[in-house]
Amino acid sequence: MALRTRLAQAQQRLAAVLDLPADEARIEAQILLREALGRVSRAWLLTHDNDQPTPEQQQAFANLLERRLAGEPVAYILGRREFFGLDFMLTPDVLIPRPDTETLVEAALARIPDGKSCRVLDLGSGSGAIAIAIASQRPRAAVTAVERSVTALAVARSNAVRLLAPSPQPSPVKGEGEMVGNLRLRRSDWFSALAGEVFDLIVSNPPYIAEADAHLNAGDLRFEPRSALAAGSDGLDDIRRIVHAAPAHLQSGGWLLLEHGHDQAERVAVLLGEAGFVDIHHASDLAGIRRVTQGRKP
Repeated sequence: MALRTRLAQAQQRLAAVLDLPADEARIEAQILLREALGRVSRAWLLTHDNDQPTPEQQQAFANLLERRLAGEPVAYILGRREFFGLDFMLTPDVLIPRPDTETLVEAALARIPDGKSCRVLDLGSGSGAIAIAIASQRPRAAVTAVERSVTALAVARSNAVRLLAPSPQPSPVKGEGEMVGNLRLRRSDWFSALAGEVFDLIVSNPPYIAEADAHLNAGDLRFEPRSALAAGSDGLDDIRRIVHAAPAHLQSGGWLLLEHGHDQAERVAVLLGEAGFVDIHHASDLAGIRRVTQGRKP
């Protein structure tokens, strides 16, 4: 059976079993087949669609396809995901980086002029995607990534070692933690291990889904760590903790940037205002949804 036929059959099964749109099912089938063939390019696959796979390649594709049909996210099947132009290694111990979160990175970079020294904190770093993206784009920034999960912190360290260039000079980051380039990795439950430390910019993509939300039991979210997704009855418990504690860890004029749910922008803005933040405003993702709310410490 030629590759073209196998792709068509896989696309139909993915669409039927997972209720995927035809375009999405086709893309996923192509990704899994490329992996089974040895990570060939999409262009190669399109120009060799009459080729016959080897028995080993057929079995590899069948195994990958069955895992996806069981609902396992493609990112976990492959063990990697592209984010902000970087290829991150993933395990089920960390959330899958999503395009919406690039809005948070872009908002942070807009607050860090290129070539300027700056202390940045990423709370709840998971795979390290946000912190590493910022550190790679702003090599003079001293970035700290904190994460309470030991297994997630190990994933972030692995990604940092692969993706960040060694620091050419002693790092300006102070405090305990492991250094990789201009990034410091530190185990901490939000600010718990950062007593006395202050930053120019704090960013976070914390849990923000309500614990009773049915989406937690559907799609990719079923396979992701629940502790990194849900936060109380309204999804705002962790955001409240961060907003309450952040002023003590920000320089005067420093910014707090928070990613949140599609319908939480106004409530997060109120929390920031009650904590004394000013210049509160939102950043929208490509779909026009207010995805990030930010405020400045006076």
